[in-house]
Amino acid sequence: MLIIILNALAVLATSFLIGSIPSGLIVVKIASGKDVRTVASGRTGTTNAMRAAGFLAGLVTLILDVSKGVATLWLVQWIYPGSAWMQVFAAIAAILGHNYSIFLAHRDEKGRLHFSGGAGGATCFGGAIALYPHIFLFILPLGVIVFLFIGYASVTTLSVPLIATVVFIYRAISGEASWIYVVYGILAELVVIWALRPNIQRLRMGTERIVGLRAYLKSKMK
Repeated sequence: MLIIILNALAVLATSFLIGSIPSGLIVVKIASGKDVRTVASGRTGTTNAMRAAGFLAGLVTLILDVSKGVATLWLVQWIYPGSAWMQVFAAIAAILGHNYSIFLAHRDEKGRLHFSGGAGGATCFGGAIALYPHIFLFILPLGVIVFLFIGYASVTTLSVPLIATVVFIYRAISGEASWIYVVYGILAELVVIWALRPNIQRLRMGTERIVGLRAYLKSKMK
């Protein structure tokens, strides 16, 4: 029993560490010399990397952050093959690592410890792929549509675990997969909502930054 517990803790800790790798910080630093944490939202995810260093830097950050979620599949298959629960919790641990990177820990002026990172959308996408590889056929096009036409990066991030949850519910109802995977979608959505609390407040106030086609059309109308 002790070995089982230690193995489970090792999987979760390793998943958290994988998620903690600050892809955006590294990519933006290499591409432009900037510290992405000093740009706009200060997050290390795709959108802020794109703002700091351009489209290519954002794309590379996206791929790397998605890969962190996918990597949990290989880790779990190696140590806990066939364990749906462990796959779910490992993927969640990677999202938490991405949002609260241990490598970006810092203390404020009062000495309190803080962790920073992204909002978790890309790593959540990767975690969903780890659970069901074909889910990218749903999340990718729908996410692009939300980004381009609804026009908020935060809403796009929130839509990723929501789309995953809907897909997993359909697969569970049809008998193609376990209801355990639905738990992943729900937990991932809660983690993302918590990370995006400031953005959700700005959405309510109508002050959230517009992106996509809406931003393009707005700029042309000026």
